Amino acid sequence: MTDTLANQMAQRLRDVLQPDQLDVIDESGLHAGHAGANGTGFGTHFRVRIASPQFTGKPRVARHRLVYDALQDFIDQGVHALAIEVL
Repeated sequence: MTDTLANQMAQRLRDVLQPDQLDVIDESGLHAGHAGANGTGFGTHFRVRIASPQFTGKPRVARHRLVYDALQDFIDQGVHALAIEVL
């Protein structure tokens, strides 16, 4: 398995949130020319689809905050956009 940024982000989410379901998809290529795009088509725009027992009883905003908190260092290092779908 290639150690892509998406894989690194997925591993972090597995470590922190122990998800039942998880997909981390690099959609950077769909955002070429948009704000935050780096010209490579990789590593700037991601979609996270996630279900975790840690979300139980928490409102949507709190669930999203858990994901953002887990990935904050990736955001600080250049991830421009993160779409979160809580399953």
